Amino acid sequence: MISLKNKNVLVTGGSRGIGKACVELFLKADANVAFTFQSAKNEADKVIADYKGSAKLKQYKLNLADTADIEKVIGLVLSDFGRIDVIVNNAGIWKEAAIDKMTLDEWNEMMNINLTSTYLITKLLVSGMKENKFGRIINISSTAGQRGEAFHSHYAASKGGVISLTKSLASELGQHNITVNCVAPGWVITDMTTDSLADAETFKKVLGDIPLNKVAQPEEIAGPVLFLASHLASHITGEILNVNGGSVLCG
Repeated sequence: MISLKNKNVLVTGGSRGIGKACVELFLKADANVAFTFQSAKNEADKVIADYKGSAKLKQYKLNLADTADIEKVIGLVLSDFGRIDVIVNNAGIWKEAAIDKMTLDEWNEMMNINLTSTYLITKLLVSGMKENKFGRIINISSTAGQRGEAFHSHYAASKGGVISLTKSLASELGQHNITVNCVAPGWVITDMTTDSLADAETFKKVLGDIPLNKVAQPEEIAGPVLFLASHLASHITGEILNVNGGSVLCG
């Protein structure tokens, strides 16, 4: 039902986890896909190999903490694809730090990768969307960005910033037929959460806070992302779509 044939999509952090699931789903919808990775080269190569012969698919190594690298890679993407119609700002980091132990470097790293890169990638690509009078921007935030998270204040602040950026850009860019929305997952089974969820007590507590009594798989986040990129969501903008099994209902 959803076809993105002839649409060009950029997914950051597309070699594993939520990003990989997004890449796979967009390819199944016949989109052309560019995706970035930072260090997971083997995983990125596997994505390319698994989908060889499908729509146009290219990978790009990118350090989201490096402004110059972002500018260079976005230039390469535009050279290869001509334009980007859909941006999925997915890549991010999640680290623990008590506020009195957190260093300024740790704070800045979180902000640069989770928030500043979202701003910069959007800035570099949005002029083309304006010219084409079409664009879909989907930012990945988090439950933590709405209600906070103890010992992860820098992460929660960065994701809260993504939510505010999403709403602001939705108001600013709507006149150009560009929608800007946010998908906010709760716990998802990815390499980033594996260690935490391996602890039996932690896993039990996590499940206790989720009315659906299960932790999401990456594909369950990718589905709503694809929906927001499609014609089915053409009148939705500025929305924060919670995909967390109902956990925000628990406070």
